Amino acid sequence: MDGKPRLYGELASWFPVLSPPAEYAEESRFYRRALVDACEREPMSILELGSGGGHNASHLKQHFEMTLVDLSPEMLELSRALNPECAHIQGDMRTVRLERAFDAVFIHDAIVYMKSIDDLRKALETAFVHCKPGGAALFAPDHTRENFRPKTDCGGSDGSEKALRYLEWTWDPDPTDTTYTVDYAYLLREGDGSVRVERDRHIEGLFSRADWLALIDDVGFRPAYLPLEHSELEPDECEVFTGSKRTHEERVRAEH
Repeated sequence: MDGKPRLYGELASWFPVLSPPAEYAEESRFYRRALVDACEREPMSILELGSGGGHNASHLKQHFEMTLVDLSPEMLELSRALNPECAHIQGDMRTVRLERAFDAVFIHDAIVYMKSIDDLRKALETAFVHCKPGGAALFAPDHTRENFRPKTDCGGSDGSEKALRYLEWTWDPDPTDTTYTVDYAYLLREGDGSVRVERDRHIEGLFSRADWLALIDDVGFRPAYLPLEHSELEPDECEVFTGSKRTHEERVRAEH
């Protein structure tokens, strides 16, 4: 239970019914506005790191040229089927280098798998080196230390051949470290009507707002944060972070 979450490996084929692409429409509209507002000019190309099954990209690709990077080959396979017009690359957001810059960089909730300050810094550095001057990056963690609350949730949906229901339990076994735990129980129904139960555990990173802003600033962005606006969230329940890329001259002045 301490390795890669099963959802991104052996259970990846169930992801579209756990969290269907249509459920990302409202959220992706917010991310689009936030990225456009953070860029000096209208962005045309976006690099998404930790793109998963491509559900955000299925909406954002209507407005941008999308390049999608994910560590899991199983999730990339799902995304290629959903987004065949997008470029797909397997890579780790901490280390991948594409030798190309983009108008904007987006990391959705895959950023929560950065479980230490060092890992988080490496992911932010990857975003910085792939971002054009005048461009921006957006980071969307599920929680900061300030707004984290233990909770339970449930959901799922029916597909043409598979159906899933889940129970999600978010809790923090050690409030003094930089991680929390999300345990899942999945009820998986196959097309023949058979149902089985599977368990999955996700260990996720938890950092303060000050940590986020300091790291975004350290790697070379002008940092900012704003509440995530969504009809299913309270106004202060979740926040995202943006970084507008400083020019070389600005970085030199900041160092002195």
